[in-house]
Amino acid sequence: MTTRRHFITTGTCALTGLSLSRGAETDSRGWIDAHVHVWPSETKKYPVAKGYQKSGLRAGFTPEDLFAECRPQGVSRIVLIQMSFYQFDNSYMLDVMSKYKGVFGGVAIIDEKAPDLAKRMRKLKGQGIRGFRVYANVKNAAGWERSAPMQAMWREAAKNKQSICCLADPEALPVISRLCGKHPETPVVIDHFARIGMRGPVDQKQLDQLLKLADFKHVTVKTSAFYALGAKKAPYEDLGPMIRQLRDAFGAKRLMWASDCPFQVEGGHTYRDSIALISDRLNFLTGEDKKWMLRKTAERVFF
Repeated sequence: MTTRRHFITTGTCALTGLSLSRGAETDSRGWIDAHVHVWPSETKKYPVAKGYQKSGLRAGFTPEDLFAECRPQGVSRIVLIQMSFYQFDNSYMLDVMSKYKGVFGGVAIIDEKAPDLAKRMRKLKGQGIRGFRVYANVKNAAGWERSAPMQAMWREAAKNKQSICCLADPEALPVISRLCGKHPETPVVIDHFARIGMRGPVDQKQLDQLLKLADFKHVTVKTSAFYALGAKKAPYEDLGPMIRQLRDAFGAKRLMWASDCPFQVEGGHTYRDSIALISDRLNFLTGEDKKWMLRKTAERVFF
């Protein structure tokens, strides 16, 4: 069964009557949610990839389901992340982006071994794709340094200003750091704090590895998936010290908030509690910090 834990482990809206935070009043452009998954219930038009069983998939989460969660909180644009069970077939995400022009940015999954990799990456950029998701556990990441196709992907991403978006384990951060050193102009996004705190309280040694990536000017970090980290309980204020260290190291201009919907709105967690951690509950964040984390960083990277 596909669950929220599985995913962390493996036209512009007219916004009226918004429920906005006291600490970070939005403007007419609204906020940006930098990490959301959507997919339909039916699998005939959009079949799952080989190796995935449609019987094991949960009910779909559509753009309309998402809008019901995000619009009341002042979120007008969203970055879609390709679902793992579609693998290299990004057609559903691209169709959604085309239907709601200007609302969605996209992060695709691509076969780095494809002989026409550079052409595919450029074509996807023309369709609104601003990044490519890679799964950075220790085993996978260790092979990247020896992989000619992966090196080519990082080089092409730098040319196109498309981000390498890492769903990383903390143990993979040293490898990512070495790759950033080898490809210093490649934009890199670290999803979900590199999943630090997924197994319990935040580990400072792991966090120190993430903080070292601040040395690379094109690395940004998503402060996201609060439901799955640390105490795993709203209002998620136990994650505040980690966010503060990241703000101090990277600056708010290289941090972006994201919900990781639909998984953020399961098991008693709410969308409001996720965005409120950044907008209301962390007193060390300035008003300008909040604008960058809730909109301007994601706007720069993904739109």
